[in-house]
Amino acid sequence: MKRYLVMAMRNPSFSDDVIAPHQAFLDQLRAAGQLEMTGGFSDRSGGAYVLAADSLAQAQAIAARDPLATSGSSLVTVYEWNTR
Repeated sequence: MKRYLVMAMRNPSFSDDVIAPHQAFLDQLRAAGQLEMTGGFSDRSGGAYVLAADSLAQAQAIAARDPLATSGSSLVTVYEWNTR
């Protein structure tokens, strides 16, 4: 499995109502063994998480299901991350 960095940057239309569904989504990924770490930025502009997936396409498909993305509250982008 490869690692993918998912960046979620809040849009001006961001609503706090999406936080609980987003956290539940992350909990599901963690339970499935697909989430390695997660955290928000101290300036509250967004956050990031690290997925374990077989391909960039798979990681993008997972991130596309994130309530931050489906609600349009955040711009969610995925990058293959070469970590050591």
